[in-house]
Amino acid sequence: MQAFSYSRPASVADAKAAAAAGAKLIAGGQSLLPSMKLGLAAPEALADLGAIPGLAGITVAGGVVRIGAMTTHAVVAASADVQRAIPALADLAGHIGDRQVRNRGTLGGSLANNDPAACYPAAVLALGATVHTDRRDIAADDFFQGLYTTALAEDEVITAVSFPVPEKAGWQKFKQPASRFSLIGVFVARGPQGVRVAVTGGGSGVFRATALEQRLAADWSAGALAGAAVSTDGLNSDLHGSAEYRAALIPVLAARAVGG
Repeated sequence: MQAFSYSRPASVADAKAAAAAGAKLIAGGQSLLPSMKLGLAAPEALADLGAIPGLAGITVAGGVVRIGAMTTHAVVAASADVQRAIPALADLAGHIGDRQVRNRGTLGGSLANNDPAACYPAAVLALGATVHTDRRDIAADDFFQGLYTTALAEDEVITAVSFPVPEKAGWQKFKQPASRFSLIGVFVARGPQGVRVAVTGGGSGVFRATALEQRLAADWSAGALAGAAVSTDGLNSDLHGSAEYRAALIPVLAARAVGG
């Protein structure tokens, strides 16, 4: 790992200034630091968001769960408020990585990194969440833009995410056992924005399975997905599974998420 400078900005404004000067913003570090160790990333400066007040915490009001960007996965999983309002979201957070990752990794860091097999993007997209930054609000459908790519500007800081409380929601993950990332993960939700089904781990980024959404909009039941097929277009084939295998998993996991 090459030498780099390290700072802990005391405010979002200071973090933005550091980013504008070329520093890489770091939240929990569970994706960035391994990339640096492997030589896949070599920032000359890191600006740690951990010292900025007000970026962590959970509130529930007006049918919305608002989670601060620096809230760790473990805190989301253990939150009684999240467990009551959106139990599927708490379940998802509780099965990310291992204990170390859950206690260091953050919601905002996961979304800003946008790993194509990460779990949180599926929840954000399926629940029709809004990503709040220091300068604007970004709808989930506009936030994710492909492989490790989001709508964020280089110096833009995620401050929180608002999740509308759904009538129903479920999450199922078929994990790659070594990395614990999703080989396929499916989050289903029926809420203020209708029925939404989001898939992670299948391709270059999270996406909505519109054919499954149409079936569930007509009949919210596992049986409604019997015989459903998902196209292999854009799905990955690798040593862990072919595109055909991933396509077959998607409706199966969606049905389990609805039935669970």
